Amino acid sequence: MIEIAWSQFTPGTALTGGILIGLAAASFLLLNGRIAGISGILGGLLTPTRSDILWRIAFLAGLIGAPALWTLAGQLPPIEINAGYPALIVAGLLVGIGTRYGSGCTSGHGVCGLSRLSLRSLVATLSFMGMGFVTVYIIRHLIGA
Repeated sequence: MIEIAWSQFTPGTALTGGILIGLAAASFLLLNGRIAGISGILGGLLTPTRSDILWRIAFLAGLIGAPALWTLAGQLPPIEINAGYPALIVAGLLVGIGTRYGSGCTSGHGVCGLSRLSLRSLVATLSFMGMGFVTVYIIRHLIGA
């Protein structure tokens, strides 16, 4: 049976966050002509072009700095990770490999690609979501973890 934590249900903040992500992605595309896909931005630092380094570092610093700034205004929601370090390392490696094979990550395909009506991004997003559902089902119901 699925249990819903109604005290944690916050549609207002979810909607606000979604709107901000959409505005940021659209602004980034309109002002810079680039897709705001995190794996592509981070991957570009591994083989840097001199003119691209500063904005990539600024973008990633914003991703890290935003939660730090949030703590000045209020408390971050509690984070609970029910996995050990080996599982987290394997998961991280699988995500990294998947983003290379899928030519992008969930932010690039799911937010930016779908908004541009990209068929490739639709297939990628359906694959991400479908495999996520399958993985949760296997872990929770078949393995029983």
